[in-house]
Amino acid sequence: MYSATTLENGIRVVTESMPETRSVSVGIMIDVGPRDEPEGCHGLAHLAEHMMFQGTGSRSARDIALMMDESGGQMGAFTTRDYTCYSATVLDDYTTYALDLMGDILLNSVFPEEALEREKHSILREIDGEADIPSSRAHGALKSHVWGRHPLGRSVAGSPEVVRSMTREDLIYFVHRYYLPDRMIVAAAGNLHHGDFLSQVRDAFWRMMGTGEKTHSPSPSFASGVVVEDVPVSQAYFAIGLDCLPYGDEGRYGVHLLNSIIGGGSSSRLYVRLREERGLVYRIGSEYHAYADGGMLVIEGSTAPEYLIRVLCLVLVELWQLAAGDDPVSEEELWKARMQLRAQHLIASENSSTRMSRLATQAFYFERFLSGEEILSSIDAVGCAELKETAGSGLARALKHVAVSVVGPEGPETFTRQGIEDLLAEFV
Repeated sequence: MYSATTLENGIRVVTESMPETRSVSVGIMIDVGPRDEPEGCHGLAHLAEHMMFQGTGSRSARDIALMMDESGGQMGAFTTRDYTCYSATVLDDYTTYALDLMGDILLNSVFPEEALEREKHSILREIDGEADIPSSRAHGALKSHVWGRHPLGRSVAGSPEVVRSMTREDLIYFVHRYYLPDRMIVAAAGNLHHGDFLSQVRDAFWRMMGTGEKTHSPSPSFASGVVVEDVPVSQAYFAIGLDCLPYGDEGRYGVHLLNSIIGGGSSSRLYVRLREERGLVYRIGSEYHAYADGGMLVIEGSTAPEYLIRVLCLVLVELWQLAAGDDPVSEEELWKARMQLRAQHLIASENSSTRMSRLATQAFYFERFLSGEEILSSIDAVGCAELKETAGSGLARALKHVAVSVVGPEGPETFTRQGIEDLLAEFV
């Protein structure tokens, strides 16, 4: 059962009771991310997330870690392009314990200078680690090119130069401005009672006051084109981007199903036709990335550099045939895609952490709750005719503005940027 209450200070509290479990997962979602960062401080939201675990006025970083370990629970945090989330999963007996600790770190963190330098160094290593993975570089370059200076085009971690320049004063200003109750959702799922949980949240966050202005970024425009990084690696790593629906669009279920059919597993069209039948790729797949005000369908893979142009051509042919209705989705493909999405949803629903995350995400994007039955019904409601319409309108339109990012050994015997641009021009 879902319950929702807005506290006197503006914090929204949403819960789902799971009496069959012994765990409780708590998430504190804050409406702040890269889109809220001041110019010249890109990566500050991510740094703030790191620094929240580095000590408060009454607890050291080690105290915080020991408290969670001693309870047998887990605590973590992450930053997305739309929000920052702090979470904990504990036994139901430790719900108050977890909320007390989370309230302390969000209200009373002191951001020690020595810890700041250490965490900045850790983030720099994180950035370096991503740069060492060619597939991650291709994906990051694609988003940066497609969305440019819009917040969706920025790396969540920021750039090395900017991270090095951030100060404790930057951090304090950012947290005081954006970590406010009217920007917070406290979500919980597990063996709990909504009224009891409300009292626990009040006790942990009663001192949090203030309101802030909502940040409204303009909707992102989608830039087509080609980005190539000439890197001496054995494979060519590619990412193809297509403009797609934002998170809250009603047509998202059709996109999820198309994504599954196109590249969502080892029986998907691209995997079977490019890897199994032709042996041209080592890996290939697709993902649907959706945000508050934009989205992108990304097809990623790797191949021998000399095969890259051929592989890109075959991918585009597959997509255009689907969009034009020359190779429409069959009933068998649709059934398989539905079963895949249904199974993923149902398996995830057995976990209190996933249920909490789903609850918080729905409150953030929709301000209402979609029951498991409603989600499954929406998946089942998409038929072959609806998918044909989605492919014939949305996919066909997106294919006229394709973006491609490649990391690999560019050259006359492998591939060139001009060669990729010429290929794309043939399909527009």
